[in-house]
Amino acid sequence: MNFINIKTDEDIEKLAGLASEIWHEYWPVILSVEQIDYMIEKFQSFNAIKKQIEEERYIYNIMEDNGNFIGYFGVCLKDNYLFLSKLYIRKDFRELGCGKQAFNKIKQIAMQFNKQSIQLTVNKNNTNTIKAYEKWGFKTIDSAVTDIGSGFVMDDYIMEYYL
Repeated sequence: MNFINIKTDEDIEKLAGLASEIWHEYWPVILSVEQIDYMIEKFQSFNAIKKQIEEERYIYNIMEDNGNFIGYFGVCLKDNYLFLSKLYIRKDFRELGCGKQAFNKIKQIAMQFNKQSIQLTVNKNNTNTIKAYEKWGFKTIDSAVTDIGSGFVMDDYIMEYYL
């Protein structure tokens, strides 16, 4: 698997398209279509991703295998830790070890920037993903309900992995 670091507008367009595809496939079991569309526009549209990269210290990578874009991740450099903001894999590539390979790449990025831990938020109803993070060594350290606007909230666990 290859990791393509997202830098150009063309790369951002590809990422935004991939994000929309995966989110519309993955989230309807937990979230309404209205909330999915709202969150994509707010967090994973071309403009949102471009701003995150240029202004908010985000690093995005698309995961590519044999010419196929199979998933992506986004991390944000915080003062004391690396924030794992997004890690999504297309349905037909889940449970094949792709997430673990991405997590290994994320750990490399954390070490490159001298971070001692990786934190993330995960929807409390996203049980399979929570189990995967626990298997990788993440521990739940808190929870948070975050108002994201337009009447929508994110009800999450906060998890941390120590390097």
